[in-house]
Amino acid sequence: MATGKLTTTVSTKGQVILPKAIREERRWRAGTRLTIESTPDGVLLKPSSPFPAAKPADVFASLHYRGKPKTVEEMEAGIAAEARRRHARD
Repeated sequence: MATGKLTTTVSTKGQVILPKAIREERRWRAGTRLTIESTPDGVLLKPSSPFPAAKPADVFASLHYRGKPKTVEEMEAGIAAEARRRHARD
């Protein structure tokens, strides 16, 4: 975690460069979209979600499945198998 106070300058175009230590700590690469919120203590930057917010009711049963329902154990096993597969190719 970045320690100490870091400073930056606002450019004539209103741009601010985030110090490398902060970008690396947050894993914010070039092109990362950030949400900006003004708070009583200052400005809060958070990564933007690539997807719009959705409620479960909005997406429930949006993908139709034909076949025998999977058990929770079968779903967890499938998730674990996919995680192992993805990790193995890195």
